[in-house]
Amino acid sequence: MPSRDNPAAVLFDRDGTLIVNVPYNRDPGRVEPVPGALRALDRVRRAGVPVGVITNQSGVARGLIGAEELREVNARVDELLGPFAVWAVCPHGESDGCGCRKPAPGLVLRAAAALGVDARDCVVIGDIGRDVEAARAAGARGILVPTPQTLPCEVEAAEEVADDLAAAVDRVIGTAADGEARAAAGTARSGSPRGTAQNEPPAGAARSGSPGGTARKEPPGGAARSGSRARPDAGARS
Repeated sequence: MPSRDNPAAVLFDRDGTLIVNVPYNRDPGRVEPVPGALRALDRVRRAGVPVGVITNQSGVARGLIGAEELREVNARVDELLGPFAVWAVCPHGESDGCGCRKPAPGLVLRAAAALGVDARDCVVIGDIGRDVEAARAAGARGILVPTPQTLPCEVEAAEEVADDLAAAVDRVIGTAADGEARAAAGTARSGSPRGTAQNEPPAGAARSGSPGGTARKEPPGGAARSGSRARPDAGARS
């Protein structure tokens, strides 16, 4: 269980945050974790805190990514960096007017509900303004980890900024609690991929991937994310 000093869950953006951003990627072979991503995720897991992915994938609405292609890409992310306790994905475009496409709060709220926690007790980590704006709209804590795609005005507007994922995790996982959880993990292994009993996503709580917003455990297939904001290439930003 998370300590009282830790959040109820940490929700990460996908493109540009956990994996190198490849606009409208349809090829699982091009999935490349951001340096330090697995280490940061595993530190959160060792502390007993659920980790999830919340991602816009507008390539689906644009007809640039098929639902099955998206499922395969997300499955590769899960293979390299998982397991994740929840996936929440928005496949809609800018003009669809949905409530899930970041910066709307829907993905944060959906992921929190799937985990059975209060969104206000969650942390959202992402690389662009719409990630932290979605966190704010949901009442969660948002931390920006800038990349070359991050606009200067987004950095200025962010309440919290970290240099990289490790620094972001340092802000939310207490050092003492992390050490205690790591020690406990040594005696409470359950054979899960990361060796801790808590790494298993709650049985039906896993990802919210589908367009209708239902939550399930496997990586979001058809429910993609509405990827970007108005950038030179919308798919380049989450």
